[in-house]
Amino acid sequence: MAAEEANKVEVETTTATKDIAEEKAIVPVPVPDNSKAIVAVVKDAEGTRGSSERDAYLTKIMSEKRTTLINAWEESEKARAENRAAKNLSFITSWEHAKEAEMEAELKKIEEQLEKKKAAYKEKLKNKLAMLHKSAEEKRAMAEAKRGEEIIMAEEMAAKYRAKGEAPTKLFGLLKA
Repeated sequence: MAAEEANKVEVETTTATKDIAEEKAIVPVPVPDNSKAIVAVVKDAEGTRGSSERDAYLTKIMSEKRTTLINAWEESEKARAENRAAKNLSFITSWEHAKEAEMEAELKKIEEQLEKKKAAYKEKLKNKLAMLHKSAEEKRAMAEAKRGEEIIMAEEMAAKYRAKGEAPTKLFGLLKA
């Protein structure tokens, strides 16, 4: 167990030193603007102290780099999530509008059908009303004709009775001969 942990620590240190070496290779050397710039070089009496400071500095840089990469990844994922949500919301909104338009079209179609039925029923009732008026006019005409016939018949009978000189046998159902 202890051997595995030691082996693991050794692998991590070699990986870290390889990463640092790669970092050095990737990082460009800044070119000074002024050729007469003064650069202070501090040398320690102990060579290990400068090396440990450099290692600490490199570790700090690696940590900052990792933090920066994590923050960039986090922002990227948040942006992707926002884009997916916006796309999904846009899809839902367009679906809602399409369904709404479909239902409005169906409602208009039903309203048109109802209007046609209403107009047809109205026409049917108007025709029935016209037939009623026609029938009433016919009945009135028949009643008028019958009345006219009865008047003519009554006048003829009155003329007969006058010619004969007799009274009618039926007078309002009151007199009997």
